[in-house]
Amino acid sequence: MSNFAFGTYRITDQNPQHIQALIDAIEAGIRVIDTSTNYMDGSAEKAIAKALRNFDDETRSSIEIVSKFGYIQGSTLARHKEEPFEDVVEFSPTCFHSISKSFMLDQLEKSLIRLEVTKIDCYLLHNPEYYILTMLNKEKPLDEVLDSMFDRIFDVFVALEEQVKNGTIGSYGISSNSFSVDHKSLEFLPYEDLITLADKASEMVGNERHSFTTIQLPINMLEREGLKCASWAKAKGIRVLANRPLNAQKDELMFRLADYDESHEYYHHLNELLDVCGEEQLQPLRNLIEQLDENKHKYGWIGDYDSFLYAQIIPHIQRTLENIEKNYLETMLNYIDMFLVEYRKMVAYECAKSTRIQLKEELEGCNKTLQECALNFLAQRESIDYILIGMRKPSYVADIMALAE
Repeated sequence: MSNFAFGTYRITDQNPQHIQALIDAIEAGIRVIDTSTNYMDGSAEKAIAKALRNFDDETRSSIEIVSKFGYIQGSTLARHKEEPFEDVVEFSPTCFHSISKSFMLDQLEKSLIRLEVTKIDCYLLHNPEYYILTMLNKEKPLDEVLDSMFDRIFDVFVALEEQVKNGTIGSYGISSNSFSVDHKSLEFLPYEDLITLADKASEMVGNERHSFTTIQLPINMLEREGLKCASWAKAKGIRVLANRPLNAQKDELMFRLADYDESHEYYHHLNELLDVCGEEQLQPLRNLIEQLDENKHKYGWIGDYDSFLYAQIIPHIQRTLENIEKNYLETMLNYIDMFLVEYRKMVAYECAKSTRIQLKEELEGCNKTLQECALNFLAQRESIDYILIGMRKPSYVADIMALAE
């Protein structure tokens, strides 16, 4: 049966709740923490270091840290524009990518500093298929693209084997969304020859055997194609980490596989906010709140709301409050904040109800919560070693560990 690992995709060292969640998870028995150089622009790695300061050397040494490299975003992207890295793929204006040896070494050095360690247990190439996607967008022949892709992977495998020999990493692997797509898809990253590349890389460096130990990929109740890759990996002695266990895609729609309770405070805060929006200058805000209330059941999944919140809702609120007197502004912001907290709970509740209806066939026979159904599905797969799950709050840690029991 699979074990749970702590995923740090949205963890930051600036949030005390995140640090406490990490501490609670370690105290509860979590022994694998997954992170990446680009998670919260490096803050996730700093958060891990901050949490581990609370433990003695014996406990710290029992924790395996898995980190990843490849993305050029945030402050790393700003550095690239000042002094360009090698072999960079420009996937989008805000997302560049590289798996070159020099970039890997740069990111490894930064990770070691942020994590406050001298060795990272496992270091993964993070979605190297960005090269494939970018080259295919430029209409390059697929065979040519794949040959070049594997040349790039081999070169960095050699560099990673060197770091294993030097003692700065324990092992390495690949985290790829493209391991989970259909073999016939142009986005598929073939994995059958990766061990051969690792064998050649270790031989070139002079290591007794390769240290390619781990793959990571999305697998969940709705996206099962990755189970083929997982079975291949287990047959070859490669460890499998499954990510996105609760955020699933089907027919180009996203679903959050979790149940949420209805907010009992929502209508109190809704009416309270509407009452204080009686002045004419606040009419645009009142209109927005009324529209949000009317449409709380129309989001496809909670991620749609989160994107809409930052792209549309918050900017609209900011424009409305531009001319509010300073003393009154703080009061208004408190009302708005309390409303938005409860509104998100209501959106999550409505999305969960819709998900149960849309996924009726997939959920047939499971009388537990959505998250229990989803996590049990993975836990029962012998080909999966660890299930990566975000636990940003101590309450989330408690919930997940209760399921583990």
